[in-house]
Amino acid sequence: MPHSVRVAVIDSGVHPDHPHIDQDRLLPGVTIAADGTVAEGDTRDRLGHGTAVTAAIQDQAPRALCIPIRVFRDSLRTSARALVTAIDWAIEAQVNLVNLSLGTTNAAHAPAFEAAVERGKAAGVLLVAAREADGTACYPGSLSGVLGVSLDWDCPRDGWRVEQGVFHASGHPRPIPGVPQHRNLHGVSFAVANMTGIAARLRSDQLSGSLFALLQSAEALDRRAVVAAAVQPIGWRGGLSP
Repeated sequence: MPHSVRVAVIDSGVHPDHPHIDQDRLLPGVTIAADGTVAEGDTRDRLGHGTAVTAAIQDQAPRALCIPIRVFRDSLRTSARALVTAIDWAIEAQVNLVNLSLGTTNAAHAPAFEAAVERGKAAGVLLVAAREADGTACYPGSLSGVLGVSLDWDCPRDGWRVEQGVFHASGHPRPIPGVPQHRNLHGVSFAVANMTGIAARLRSDQLSGSLFALLQSAEALDRRAVVAAAVQPIGWRGGLSP
């Protein structure tokens, strides 16, 4: 029987009154400052990115329950400390998936992210994140144990593919009637969100057995797979302060 999947969305929060957001499928979240301080309460999105990411996940996974973890407040920048704290908070909240539509190319942060990924794996929590940006590895998305996602403009929004063990998904968000795709937010952030939603739907429908089966069977799934489902520059990603 289908069941709800809990998804932590580490981003700029969410605007609950947005027409693309189902408030009934939002759970209380937190705000995490750059120094790692955690504050309950206000997770309202002031930037729009987290709302668009959450809308894409909800659109792909009709039974997913999303928990906003706001690390971006007035700009799309945060710290590695804030992200690690956010991941650990999500693990403690017993989510199934963590969406990270962001990344850093600074390899100095890799060890801290690796430790967080291992803590998540031990708790059965799967991180979904951007694998690379313009050909450069992103963290934590390029780490072992993370479902790293690359951009594929030819992939339909409700589809995904695996090639040589790498997951690919569409970079388009949920469409807005009357707004051309190229004028809407787009990029690898939404490839991650779409893949998170698809993974949540697979888990909700109990098609994946374990969320980690998506990673473990990546080589076997080296094919194009389409799963039916009921202005920023291309390749945009969230940023970290050095």
